[in-house]
Amino acid sequence: MPFANFKVPAGSLDEKQKETIVTRTTELYVEIYGERARANTMVLVEEVIDGGWGIGGDVLTLAMLQQPIED
Repeated sequence: MPFANFKVPAGSLDEKQKETIVTRTTELYVEIYGERARANTMVLVEEVIDGGWGIGGDVLTLAMLQQPIED
């Protein structure tokens, strides 16, 4: 069974965006494995609480992730 697990900051995606992740990921597996994969593909979108993850030793928050990237 194909399985994909997406971890995203809580509150960063609306229901339509989550649906898009599920649909497009399923379509990708179908493209790779064929139509037989559709019925068995599981996609999990997990929301991680604010401050519940980090990169490079720094805890990230939703506010930090929403800041514009500086050049």
